[in-house]
Amino acid sequence: MTAQEWIQAFASEIGAEAPGSIQSEQILKLAAVAAHASERTAAPIACYLAGRAGKSLDDAIAAAEGISNTKGND
Repeated sequence: MTAQEWIQAFASEIGAEAPGSIQSEQILKLAAVAAHASERTAAPIACYLAGRAGKSLDDAIAAAEGISNTKGND
């Protein structure tokens, strides 16, 4: 099963719409920012929190990059 097939099946199982290709790329970007700025476990949790907060992916990525830039300058 490919990742896309698994995501489609999972989305169907939980009653959600699977992300399209652009959304998937944004989710992966958010995860990458979190993983590279902190421990890798921050990536899935950051994505979960963005979803729970109802933030757009663009807003979530901007927030993650802002934290990364701020923490990198300390």
